[in-house]
Amino acid sequence: MTVTEQAAAPMSTARPSSARIVLDPTGEMAPVQRELTIRPGDLPGRTVGLLDISKPRGNVFLDHLESLLVQRGLNVKRYRKPTFTKPAPDELRGRIAQECQLVIEALAD
Repeated sequence: MTVTEQAAAPMSTARPSSARIVLDPTGEMAPVQRELTIRPGDLPGRTVGLLDISKPRGNVFLDHLESLLVQRGLNVKRYRKPTFTKPAPDELRGRIAQECQLVIEALAD
């Protein structure tokens, strides 16, 4: 089935409750298959990085999310990309990887 045929085909709503659909917004014609990362069993005491991609009002969402995570016993570190039009710089990604066990990347308009 071609991409055009897939897009035109009706989506089935009958899915097992345990099924997850992960959408990749990169627009690849032949998407790379990616394995889901194993989620940690416990969260309290871990450090979560919140990455603001610099879209308007993303910080408002992340401010609220930060307060919820702190209430649940997580440490939170905030990061911000210089612009939403490009990937995060290698230096920033490396710093996040060193300082955090989990990352939430958020945007808003």
